[in-house]
Amino acid sequence: MTAPETERRAPAGETPADRRTPAARRGPADPVRSLMHRHHELCARAVDALEIAAGLEAHGVTDRTAARFRHRDVFSLAEELYARVPRAEAEAAAAPGPEPARRQRGVRAALHLLPGAVCAATLAALSSADASSPFVRPAFGATGLVLTVLALRLALRSGPLRVRHRGSGTRAAGLWTCWLTGYAVLGDWLLAQVLAGGPDLPSAHPRAALATAVALAFAVAPAAWCARWFAVRGRRCLAGSRGLGELAARMRPLPVAVTLLFLGALLVLLSGAELGLGGGGATVMTAAAALGVLLFLARLLTVHGFGGAAAGGLAAAAALEALALALVLIARLPGLTVLDAPVEALTTAAGPAAVPAVACAAAALALLFHGLRALTGASAHSPASSATAEAGRP
Repeated sequence: MTAPETERRAPAGETPADRRTPAARRGPADPVRSLMHRHHELCARAVDALEIAAGLEAHGVTDRTAARFRHRDVFSLAEELYARVPRAEAEAAAAPGPEPARRQRGVRAALHLLPGAVCAATLAALSSADASSPFVRPAFGATGLVLTVLALRLALRSGPLRVRHRGSGTRAAGLWTCWLTGYAVLGDWLLAQVLAGGPDLPSAHPRAALATAVALAFAVAPAAWCARWFAVRGRRCLAGSRGLGELAARMRPLPVAVTLLFLGALLVLLSGAELGLGGGGATVMTAAAALGVLLFLARLLTVHGFGGAAAGGLAAAAALEALALALVLIARLPGLTVLDAPVEALTTAAGPAAVPAVACAAAALALLFHGLRALTGASAHSPASSATAEAGRP
């Protein structure tokens, strides 16, 4: 075939440069969007990503098909669809107007400050109670404890700290939280008594860490603000990402940033409480800060659907604290006196508060490393899990 014939067979308007350089293949910037529209009803009514994966496979979507949408398999594709398509019940709910939204934010802020206010009122009542009666102060203390727990439950049932889907480990996490907070208030005194050969009951008078209790109670408010900040930023990263890899890259700094934000607010509260009520020094403050960060990370993971990991971190810290007490008691048996050597060495060097400081700090670091992987996935930021945060966007 001659050159003129080749030129005559070329499409009209094509130049020799066009024939030498093939046109680059162009695809949509967001390849998943068309699939979202095609299977919108399936994604909107699904209860989890696995249901979407099953529906996609029933429609003939395979791993090879998912690769065309820049995903490694059908399950990865279903995870992004589940995160990006709002749930049907979320779409049906009417969005509140500006005035109701402001009122809701005000009510939630008051609820988040309620545990701290009740705790502070309890301490004020105890300080003004008649010390001559042996029953007045215990009655005030027990009543204040019950009211503080009820206020805390009320604060956690609304807003960004609310757990919408009770999963595995949620109930156990509550039990471990009670142990950890109880140890933070009375554990240092108890460990010191056990190391000294006590406690001598019933003449022993427990000494509570009041500054720690007040600071942790008031820390619910900054924890709620930080959780909402994280949820809103997570939704924005999800909306602006074109795939799971890009989403993970955008989300990776956020768990560390929100942890540092909460730690800064908690240290301010602890410093103020120590100045007002007196404290046990730097080790006690470190232990309280480690516990506060641990509880915050555990709640953040639970809110975003990782309650099992959160309960595991809380259980590990509680087990370490209980082990320290158990080793000291077991060491009283003949031939086992060396078992309490690590605990005694640690408390001699830094005080009894070093035990919860080490336990809670280690568990908090473990949850943070887990959150760097778990909280950067698309399923952790589904529209249903952060609807409240979007409604209360700052």
